[in-house]
This record gives sequence, C-alpha cells and structure tokens, in this order.
Amino acid sequence: MDKVKHVSSRSYGQFCGVARALDVVGDRWNLLIVRDLLCGPMRYNELKTSLAGIATNLLADRLRSLETNGIVERQLGDAGVLYALTSWGAGLREPMEALGTWGAPLLERGREGDAFQPRWLANALPALLRGRTATPPLEIGFEIEGALIVVHLDKSGPRADLNPTHRPTTILTADPDTVVGLATGTLTADQALATNPLQGDPNTLRKAFPHKHPPPQ
Repeated sequence: MDKVKHVSSRSYGQFCGVARALDVVGDRWNLLIVRDLLCGPMRYNELKTSLAGIATNLLADRLRSLETNGIVERQLGDAGVLYALTSWGAGLREPMEALGTWGAPLLERGREGDAFQPRWLANALPALLRGRTATPPLEIGFEIEGALIVVHLDKSGPRADLNPTHRPTTILTADPDTVVGLATGTLTADQALATNPLQGDPNTLRKAFPHKHPPPQ
C-alpha cells in the first residue's frame, strides 16, 4: 500500500481506518465534491454550479484540503485548470457507491424540491443495478432534464455514460424519480411506460428492468 498524506488541523485521534478516513474526507461537502469528480475532471465554476449552496470561499477551502491530502489534484486542460481525483481519491468510488446504495431507500419519498444533477444519477446507476446482466447486450437511454444517460448491460454487468456522442435506439424521457424507481425495483417498466414517453422498443426497457421488488423495510 502506498503511503498517503494526511494533513488536517482536526482529527478524531483514533487509530482506526474509518476515523482517519473521516479526518480527511469527513468535513461537510468533501464527499459531494468527490461524488462529482467521479464522473471526470471539472472546472472550478462547474463544481460551484453543481454544488448549489456552497460558498465560493468554502469550496476553495475544501478543494485545497482535498488537494493537500492527496485526494484531488489540479490538471491543466484546454479549458484551463481542472480539478480531478488522484488515483487514491478514485479509490473512493466503491465506498461512495456503497453509501449511495445504502441511502437509496431515502429517495423513495421523492425529490421534494431538492437540487439534482444528471451526473449524480449517472454515478449511482451502476451500483444500483449491480448484479444485473444481459446476453445479448442491451442499452437504453434516459433523457433527464436536458441530459442523456445511457445504461449499458452485458454479461459483465452494468455501466452508465453521461451525454455520450452515440444515442441508443431506445430512449425514455423521464424525471429522476422514475429512473431511481426503475433501478431500485420499486417501479415496473410498464408503470414507467404508462406515464413517460418512449422512443424505440418498449421491450428493451422491460428486459433491462424486468422485476419489481418490494421496498426495503
């Protein structure tokens, strides 16, 4: 295991992996910054827009702390400075996916006016669909608030792309609640089709989301 940096003015002071992880990512907004960067590098203003509600000085402070601790790095791209996860920071994908799956039942009450970004759902879908496979492979798109999320299922499992150049032949236009309901099994394909327009073959949606499961107790 590579030695990693830990520079923090506050610490739980416990010799425990969970405690030391929280020393570096436990401050408010840190994990949401990581969530956004899991989709790829972003400019400062893109992060500020995505993280509605964070003050500019606080975002700068959180990025500086994450960079100091080796979780985030700055890259120079055609559009200027980009923030990206380091290889160690990218290792947070699995625990972040687990946390998002654990929190999925909390989404059942609906959006309730909360902010939403399509990239958040694109991050979450592979974890929510883990264990699902398809032979032959299939793909289905979701048009959500001006963005396109394409879900691919094959024998190795699910993956999701945000705004790819390729458009699948089957696309459902829906709100985030509907797509989350399909992914968590609280909504059937036919229920989604009854209230949302579909371009393409409805059987593709049925094959991708074949079952309805009772919500977790």
